[in-house]
Amino acid sequence: MKLLQLLLLIAPLTLSLRLDRRGKVVYDGYKILRVVPGGDVAAFEAQLESLEAIDLTHNHGHLDEEHFDVAIPPESLAAFEALNLTSEVLSEDLGADIALEGELAEYPEPELAAAAALPSLDWFQAYHAYSAHLTFLRDLQSALPSNSELITAGKSFEGRDIQGIHLWGSGGKGSKPAVYFHGNVHAREWISSKVVEYIAYQLVAGYGNDAAVKAFLDNYDFYILPVVNPDGLIYTQSTNRLWRKNRQTRSSTSAVGTDINRNWPYKWDGTGSSTSPGSGRYRGERAGDTPENTGIRQLGDQLAAGRGIKLYIDWHSYGQYILTPYGYSCSASAENQSRQNTLARSTANAITSLYGTAFTTGPICSTLYATAGGSTDYFTDVNKAEFGWAIELRDTGRNGFTLPATQILASGEEAWVGIKYLLTNF
Repeated sequence: MKLLQLLLLIAPLTLSLRLDRRGKVVYDGYKILRVVPGGDVAAFEAQLESLEAIDLTHNHGHLDEEHFDVAIPPESLAAFEALNLTSEVLSEDLGADIALEGELAEYPEPELAAAAALPSLDWFQAYHAYSAHLTFLRDLQSALPSNSELITAGKSFEGRDIQGIHLWGSGGKGSKPAVYFHGNVHAREWISSKVVEYIAYQLVAGYGNDAAVKAFLDNYDFYILPVVNPDGLIYTQSTNRLWRKNRQTRSSTSAVGTDINRNWPYKWDGTGSSTSPGSGRYRGERAGDTPENTGIRQLGDQLAAGRGIKLYIDWHSYGQYILTPYGYSCSASAENQSRQNTLARSTANAITSLYGTAFTTGPICSTLYATAGGSTDYFTDVNKAEFGWAIELRDTGRNGFTLPATQILASGEEAWVGIKYLLTNF
């Protein structure tokens, strides 16, 4: 025990994030472990901090034994092993996993040099710089100019527009209940923006030649924002691949960033967020005090006050979950909870039917973990969305946030199968 205490004492004095010559954080040699912490979770989290381990995600739900996925730097592996905790290795080298994502690719030009040409499907073969995401949206809108427009939902902390696309059908824009999707709230969850873009692509591509897709757009207005944390995404591409929060600074602390999805002004101060500015789940000084939250929230408020919101989905990774309300309480239930449970299970079955990818379904708190100040609770109780969900995409931990680019297209395809089922049956 004395040796362990000494190792834990020394670790924070000797460890620091390593940078390459470009100033980018290097994760070579980090192991990703799934750890069962035992009874004292608070003590375990303190040990992780001492080891400068990175808490990637955790499951406090009833479906699996409580566990944490953590990235352990090579210098801390001996100290971690001395803790003698139950664990399994998910990845031997996080740096190698990041390399498998591939380099950020150039924007693929549409195959046809026409104003109404769709973006190339090669877009879904690689990850791209943030600027290319904006080009993709512009090209997508140009392919359906009479039934779409580019929209913004406020600005980020660093002054970037939060951009998206609004799609509608034969009734004219703003005439039908809203379907509101957004991705990349958490900066490191790159697959979420790609999947949201794939759904938008399929809606645009199918409107003129697919009766089911035409019915979707004729029945609902779609508001789709692939990247609602642009500052954070850019930071993951330039500096730290595992950054989670926005890039907001505050005069009260030297720590940077707030978790936009613990900042919603509803049940903000409960279990499942942090009051520590250095935490990845920092909730902010006040509810709703991040500019990104303000922008996407005000758009939601406007939609709720108009034709109402039929469906809201906050797209994330990883874990393969379809999550229904609530996050703030494990005992609260939505008025239509039984219907939501049925639809979530059937949507998961539809997803699985394509490539066999299994999704777990259920309320956020009891299925995964408590989340105070989360988006789905706000949309359910404040904006009265009929369905307010969060979907955690591929995978279950082997690659986690660093999903290889070879899985982008398949992730989009299976999500689209699920969304088609949902839009047809709710």
